[in-house]
Amino acid sequence: MRTDLSKKRVFLFCGHAQSGKTALSEALLHACGATKRLGRVEEGTTVSDHEEDEKDRRSSINLSLLHAEHNGLFLQFIDTPGYLDFLGELAAGIRAVDFAVIAVDAANGVEVGTERAWNFCQRLDLPCIFFVTKLDKENTSFEETAEDIKKSFSKAAVPCVQFAGGEAKSVLKTKDPQYYNPIMETVAESDDSLIEKYLESGTIAQEQLLPALQAAVANRQFFPILGGVPVEEKGIDTLLEYIEEFMPSVAQGRPRAAEKEGEEVRVEPKADGPFTAQIIKTFIDPFVGKVSIFRVHSGSITSNTDVMNVNQHTKEKIGQISILQGKQQVAQDGISAGEIGAVAKLKEAVTGDSLCEKSFQVRFPGLQFPPPAYSASVKPKTRQDEEKISTALARLALEDPTCKISRDSQTHELIVSGMGELHLHVIIERMKRKYGADVDLGTPKVPYRETIAKPADVQHRYKKQTGGRGQFAEVYIKVEPLERGKDFEFVNQIVGGAIPRNFIPSVEKGIRKAMEQGILAGYHVADIKVTLYDGSYHPVDSSDMAFQICGSMALRKALEQGRSVLLEPVMEVEIAVPEEVMGQVTGDISSRRGRVQGMEMRGKNEVVKAFVPLAEMFKYASDLRSVTGGRGAYTMHFSHYDVVPDRIGQTIIAQAQQEKQTA
Repeated sequence: MRTDLSKKRVFLFCGHAQSGKTALSEALLHACGATKRLGRVEEGTTVSDHEEDEKDRRSSINLSLLHAEHNGLFLQFIDTPGYLDFLGELAAGIRAVDFAVIAVDAANGVEVGTERAWNFCQRLDLPCIFFVTKLDKENTSFEETAEDIKKSFSKAAVPCVQFAGGEAKSVLKTKDPQYYNPIMETVAESDDSLIEKYLESGTIAQEQLLPALQAAVANRQFFPILGGVPVEEKGIDTLLEYIEEFMPSVAQGRPRAAEKEGEEVRVEPKADGPFTAQIIKTFIDPFVGKVSIFRVHSGSITSNTDVMNVNQHTKEKIGQISILQGKQQVAQDGISAGEIGAVAKLKEAVTGDSLCEKSFQVRFPGLQFPPPAYSASVKPKTRQDEEKISTALARLALEDPTCKISRDSQTHELIVSGMGELHLHVIIERMKRKYGADVDLGTPKVPYRETIAKPADVQHRYKKQTGGRGQFAEVYIKVEPLERGKDFEFVNQIVGGAIPRNFIPSVEKGIRKAMEQGILAGYHVADIKVTLYDGSYHPVDSSDMAFQICGSMALRKALEQGRSVLLEPVMEVEIAVPEEVMGQVTGDISSRRGRVQGMEMRGKNEVVKAFVPLAEMFKYASDLRSVTGGRGAYTMHFSHYDVVPDRIGQTIIAQAQQEKQTA
């Protein structure tokens, strides 16, 4: 077991899609001797992208765990996808590491995914290195890309290599004043004891500079910018040098906040401390079933050990512990603080749960995943597919917390929600490939409702003679509109026994039954108050069923008299976008029948708050991404129901009638 925490580095590669993160991971593995040949994305030979759909798309979809050894150090690192649709993988992985390496494509400079990676590091106060990739492309410049990084993120982002002749040379070794002096100046600004010496002499001795540089990196006061060509393994030696010399070891990692018996505590990364860990990801292995990936925050754990699942209040049996090398599970006797392990067949555990020894039970904050932004209905292609859907979707949602499954109680559709159109297509492809469930994606039906626009007072008599015992019931009801969201209220004002007490619930039951399908387009009737105030009965022919039918028919008559209207769900939407595209975004909201409620600055973004009908929001994730160049993000939740405009309502009614005729 590896118990010397100073000899461990645990980090992650992040950045924009196609910026070279996987190529960096593969170059690192090969340079450390963990692989015999350099894996290539275009050939589908990488250790990291091992799923079939990743190979087909030549792009990462899942986070991938890798490890290697270098100069006596144990390196464990995560390759993460860069597309927004798979942002949940970055959200999970970044909670398990001590620093990040942000890849920046020299041909494109700082992109949306670069900004997103930086924001994650900022929120978690995580040290990071920038690595400029693809410097073999025409018209690329390390210096220009470094300047772009500096302007976009921090003046403390400083080039630490010279890239010339296709090779990256460490500035700390060449001491070229053009590059070396900005390093000294930035480090001096981070250390009060050095700033005076630097201002007096204009230099800092290297034996003072190096430890100060390490401290500045750990405190996010210095961000090294390195560069190279990962596919040619250029610049990798310098990256390894900086990881070894200047990036925090597990021993130097920040304590983790947790809760113990209602009080906040800090869990120190110590190999001899009590065992604590958190599950960062769950996946289904075709051979062993559910596999939980966890980061050990303190202490150590060996195979075949019992631990407590603090979230579920249950005991879990830790079987054979492994560390992952892509899809390969490498068995371990045990692992200690800082390492990311995997174990199969935990009974109750899910992503985000805290695992601890019984004598020291703490709960780490749950993992925060971005909310789904895109939904589609799922329909099986055959009866056999229908039987497989539930199992397939349940397992895929277990693996991916940004995938949500629900069934609309009104439209009865099965809805799958995710981060975007690409995300949902990947989910559907995996359903077919892994579980043999073939489905079609569609636009979800809007759960419209119907209500009355004005009060109605009606009488209805139900009388039926069939030769034997007949059916008789008569009711007088008054139907009034209710405030939105009140749904239904039934008031009994029968006096003098006009209707026997045992038939009053029958009238209400019939009315509720009629509310299930309105008279306009068959949608649920809501927000009405029904007062039953008179009626009559027959001592022989009146029955429970007669009063149910009479109540139902009376309500339908009242809906006609009270001029039924359609209601639509309206969502409360918050949209965060760069200020320069604010005009386009607000104009787009108006075109969707939205009403802007206000705007405010939040960090670098302008946040628009608006009410928008759900019917106009199904494709919004893709449209917002197009309008903002991927820099926009939004959240929405149900707010209220509102009346559908007549023109749109007529279209909805006509479509419903056509569907009814077709059926």
